[in-house]
Amino acid sequence: MGDKDTKLAVIAIVVEKEEGVRELNELLHGCSGYIIGRMGIPHRERGVSLISIAMDAPADVISALSGKLGRICGVSAKVAYSKLPES
Repeated sequence: MGDKDTKLAVIAIVVEKEEGVRELNELLHGCSGYIIGRMGIPHRERGVSLISIAMDAPADVISALSGKLGRICGVSAKVAYSKLPES
């Protein structure tokens, strides 16, 4: 973490179907070395969970994770990158 060529980013995840939660957690576990924080908020009235993942990782790792998350049925993911210079 914090190496040269890494970026700070947040992945915003919306989980609309519980069926994808296990696969989502497996993907996040596979990138746990890059994750600096995670927050999940269940919205029980709507049956949706909102998750934010803070990462310090190479851009290709971040975009690959976001793409894999977005391919899970019932899961949407978007990335916001910090504008700070690379560390």
